[in-house]
Amino acid sequence: MLLPSATSPLSLGEGIRVERLGFGTWAWGNKLLWGYDEAQDKQLQDSFNAIVTPSNVLDRRRFFFDTGDSYGTGALEGRAESLLGQFRRESVDPQRAVIGTKLAVYPNRLTGASFEDACRSSLERMGVDQIELVQAHWSAANFQPWQEPALWDGLARCYEAGLARSVGTSNFGPSQLAKVNAYWTRRGVPHVANQVQLSLLSTLPIESGLIDACVELGITPIGYSPLCLGLLSGKYDSERLPDGPRGLLFKQILPGLKPLLGTLREVGAARKKSMAAVAINWCMCKGTVVIVGVKSPEQAAANLEALGWRLSSAEMAELDAASARVPKKATQNIFQTR
Repeated sequence: MLLPSATSPLSLGEGIRVERLGFGTWAWGNKLLWGYDEAQDKQLQDSFNAIVTPSNVLDRRRFFFDTGDSYGTGALEGRAESLLGQFRRESVDPQRAVIGTKLAVYPNRLTGASFEDACRSSLERMGVDQIELVQAHWSAANFQPWQEPALWDGLARCYEAGLARSVGTSNFGPSQLAKVNAYWTRRGVPHVANQVQLSLLSTLPIESGLIDACVELGITPIGYSPLCLGLLSGKYDSERLPDGPRGLLFKQILPGLKPLLGTLREVGAARKKSMAAVAINWCMCKGTVVIVGVKSPEQAAANLEALGWRLSSAEMAELDAASARVPKKATQNIFQTR
């Protein structure tokens, strides 16, 4: 479904409107998949500042930053939250950064109080008393359905205790989304966002009616992994692959990806935009706030190219058709529910 504009801000709760381009911190502290090194922290802070520093006195834009209490491998778990909190405190205008964290649905979090405690720990790492948005990182419905009531209660408690201004979900499909939304509505808790895996290689949220369901319920859909871990950026081919698990995944998908990458390249050339900016804008045109990873000021600047314009209906149709012809799509998140 196309919304009237792909350039206007979207709401993340009362009084909080953010640009359609947000930024994710999954890589901050993740050595396994993204090769994080503590020496990168200064570059990460420069990236953050490149996004939130006003371009002029009239620049009032606010950007969403997504993090999670599980971000960071091993002993570095929670590192992304700590860095993000530090960067916002030390920035020129902290109010320009709107932060949402996600609470992991670990098997030992069996009560509402345990999720509230987890949120308090997140706030402590970020050095704040309240966060704009706290979200369930995933639904327990697929593997531990008995945990779902505690999760719903826990996030409600976070709002009621004043720890978060609103709550959200991630990887909830239309059916499960409606159930939790009804529960929080009865409890007077504002459910403002649902994160979904969305890209030209992951179109399930469109096909399942999830984005339409979000709109009907007044929930802002947030699309993550719009470049499919970098596959749609144009940086990689069979001769240039990233190390580790990403490289193995890319090897499987790249052989059937040439037509789609060619279409992205052609649209980008006509628009004088990067392939990544086109792929991100496609997600915006589907009605979402899009979150992209950021590890350098140059990457931040390149991603910001996706703002301020929208693909035409003809370009969208061309990209949709090219996407439909890809023989092997992205792997779906195992926690995605119906």
